[in-house]
Amino acid sequence: MAIEELEYAGFWIRVWASIIDTILVLLLTTPLMVMFYGRDYALNSMGGGMRPLELVITWVLPAIAVIAFWRARLATPGKMAIGAKIVDAATGEAPSTGQLVGRYLGYFVSAIPLCLGLVWVAFDPRKQGWHDKLAGTVVVRRKNRGPEPVSFAKPDR
Repeated sequence: MAIEELEYAGFWIRVWASIIDTILVLLLTTPLMVMFYGRDYALNSMGGGMRPLELVITWVLPAIAVIAFWRARLATPGKMAIGAKIVDAATGEAPSTGQLVGRYLGYFVSAIPLCLGLVWVAFDPRKQGWHDKLAGTVVVRRKNRGPEPVSFAKPDR
């Protein structure tokens, strides 16, 4: 796709992508947690620390899935739903695996100070969050994603 046809994906559209991804992760991890810890797993884990399998299901598996989607499709299902993809900020090509792992870890840096690094997307000219800046990536999508404009031919008389 030509560079003129792309725009940076903004804050609100990326929020929607994140909501889609969060719902999908919950739909996958919650049944696993219930299967291993029973229906009352949330109540049973209050104040007891994180159990090893819980750590794997809720932190490790989602991280692997997200990075695998980024590697294979340049996007998570949420980003695919909004027509966005992650690219290298300098070249527009696919980011390296190292950049993608750094981007994922950068989410924690972005979230810790009151999510300021995530909100940064709304104000940055290239719509980069701190995680994007740390990894050297941008999120882009096709301009004018809607259907083709309607045009009517004048009837011959």
